[in-house]
Amino acid sequence: MNKVSKIKFLIELDANKIPQKIHWQADDAGFDGFKEAKSMLLSLWDKHELVTLGMDLWTKEMTIEEMNIHYHQILVRMAESYTRATQNPEIEFMIKKFAAELAHKLNIFNTGN
Repeated sequence: MNKVSKIKFLIELDANKIPQKIHWQADDAGFDGFKEAKSMLLSLWDKHELVTLGMDLWTKEMTIEEMNIHYHQILVRMAESYTRATQNPEIEFMIKKFAAELAHKLNIFNTGN
């Protein structure tokens, strides 16, 4: 039998359905219990409709500066993931070049990526 791994998200909303808290847990995450996050972007490829479905959430606590860093890091990770999936380093370079230009434009330094 194949192994099953569960990923759970708990989103606490205010009266206007704005996320107040985002918690997540995954069976294989390497920690017990839920961790808190300020933002999440989830993209899924629909097998039958052949479209990308997405869920983009962030809490009121998320600052613009944090969002700038978050998006920069998402682009870098996306470039690396794309290369793992396609074996196309030329596209990875293009995405990372754009991410570096974005970081420069937003004055992001020492973001870890």
